[in-house]
Amino acid sequence: MKELLGLLGFFALVQGVLGLLHEFADWHVGLVQRIGFLDGHEVYASVALLVLAFALFAAGESRGSD
Repeated sequence: MKELLGLLGFFALVQGVLGLLHEFADWHVGLVQRIGFLDGHEVYASVALLVLAFALFAAGESRGSD
């Protein structure tokens, strides 16, 4: 379970960073800008993904060595 939480956290972290790079550096990478209902709210979604990533990492660490 710890590995799954770490993997999901890593995916959320990468997508959050790529979403911010898309907005501020004009790189055309990541999945956040491709989701239609997030149009105009990509920065908020990317920051939410970063927060989710750190929450998943913390949850994985609190699970101990299962």
